[in-house]
Amino acid sequence: MADEQRYRCVLLFGPPGVGKGTQGKILANIPGFFHLSVGDVFRSIDIGSEDGKLVYNYISKGEFVPNELTMKIWKKAVRAYVALSWFKPREDVLVLDGMPRNVEQVELVKDYLEIQRIIYLECSDQEDMIHRIRRRAIRENRTDDANEDIIRHRFALYERVTAPVLEQYDESIIHRVDCNGSPAEVLRSILDISIPVQNVHFQSNQ
Repeated sequence: MADEQRYRCVLLFGPPGVGKGTQGKILANIPGFFHLSVGDVFRSIDIGSEDGKLVYNYISKGEFVPNELTMKIWKKAVRAYVALSWFKPREDVLVLDGMPRNVEQVELVKDYLEIQRIIYLECSDQEDMIHRIRRRAIRENRTDDANEDIIRHRFALYERVTAPVLEQYDESIIHRVDCNGSPAEVLRSILDISIPVQNVHFQSNQ
């Protein structure tokens, strides 16, 4: 894929329950940002379909969906959002949540993403994040978040498989944000990081 077809992107990165989806949804309401959560894409798939059955089999156990299937579903979703004009790549910075989730995916997304910033949401209290996830499971009827053993397995998987992703990127584009503050404080920090990316994107497409 040629450079002009790559999506200018800000990654929301961090462990489960840290608030990536919450902040991404807020950014989605600001013109010039398009939020795409890979987890939401997985959960929206018809579980009666072949891909849906495969995805559900993994996420219901707290496992990661294999790379090939992840890329297939992600590319299909992006194409659909562009076709519907929900995501306008010339106007919008893509705010991506949930990918890359392992070192192999870092290579796989290079043809599709021009990553400008990685916003690393950090939280010092894992037990608080587990409590958040369980509250979310009740509120949003998310079966993958209801079982504490599965939640703890997801944290272990994050530490072993996803956290090393950061080591693959230049430290200069990684911005750490303490998510122990209020949602508004976290949002302010994220906007301080993201607005310059949006400004450059806007000016380059005038």
